[in-house]
Amino acid sequence: MIPTPTADSLFALFPTPTPPICTPVRGDQLPEPYRSLLVHTHHMTVTVERHYGGPVDVTVLDARHDGDEYSRRILLELRGTRRVVQFGIVQIDLSLLTAVVRDTIVGGKTPLGRVLIEHDVMRHIQPAGYFKVAPDPDLCRLFGLSEPTMLYGRLGVIFTDGRPAIEVLEVLAPIAEVPPAVCATGGTC
Repeated sequence: MIPTPTADSLFALFPTPTPPICTPVRGDQLPEPYRSLLVHTHHMTVTVERHYGGPVDVTVLDARHDGDEYSRRILLELRGTRRVVQFGIVQIDLSLLTAVVRDTIVGGKTPLGRVLIEHDVMRHIQPAGYFKVAPDPDLCRLFGLSEPTMLYGRLGVIFTDGRPAIEVLEVLAPIAEVPPAVCATGGTC
């Protein structure tokens, strides 16, 4: 049976006093540039790197590891600037991955999408829904928002070797009209 992740179930893995309010929307209801950044079947790591013009690094905020079940709450940040571009929560069935892929993911140094790509894991990403988010104080703090701003995200299932292995929740940071260019030195130009 294919899992159907929900925003509530994934946020519940790492509860906060007042969880964010997520309202489901159709992909075609997302405003641009969020629609282009969320409505596809690619890894968000690759998508945000392309949008911002540079690599991203992962910061693991919290993790839970119980046997073959591993969950983590993360930020993706632009390398060199530490600008947060995405918040995420994943729930992974480690039994469906090789030992080296499991160890790399649990090591928490590399974004999930990059781990799967670099290890040539046969994968398919199936979007499971889109939503708008009225952020809680925790999300506001993580995104550096002085006041709540509507955010947008997606839910998905990543299949590895044809099996549903990973449930994901991905929320994009607010996006300015024109993203800043990232210089070769890692700073903004």
